[in-house]
Amino acid sequence: MGTAVYLYVLIKIILFKYAPVDIAFLWRQLHSMLEHPGMIRYGLAFANFTPFVSISQNLHQLSNPHDFVNLFGNIALFVPLGIFIRLLAKRGLFTALVLSFGISFSLEGTQLLLSMGSFDVDDLILNVLGGLLGYVICLKSPRKHGKAQLQQQVLVEKTS
Repeated sequence: MGTAVYLYVLIKIILFKYAPVDIAFLWRQLHSMLEHPGMIRYGLAFANFTPFVSISQNLHQLSNPHDFVNLFGNIALFVPLGIFIRLLAKRGLFTALVLSFGISFSLEGTQLLLSMGSFDVDDLILNVLGGLLGYVICLKSPRKHGKAQLQQQVLVEKTS
């Protein structure tokens, strides 16, 4: 359930920004794109395919709220994904990398195809960084009731 809510919030923020989620709008956008495929070329013309261009711009303009949110927001949005991968799926770092990239690429591609934003390779980089960061946070943070700790607690209680 938590994963579904997270994915909903992720889609809401990346595709719809501050507008309400509107499935009918998605269908209208898709229909419009099918009727006017040249719009994809227009979106491609404004896409950023050069790594670190947007990141560099954001780093140099951190005092600008838009740049600050773009930089750190793209990382923060994917931290929960890395946590879910580690805790719920019990998968490795490579899985966190692949899933973070796959979900981010899907959302970036959807933005491009439905004219709901612009494709930016730096968003992919930051999103994957966020997913990996979430995964590493889980590795480094101690669990309150880890298996070894529970076994030690049982031994202490038996000897008391």
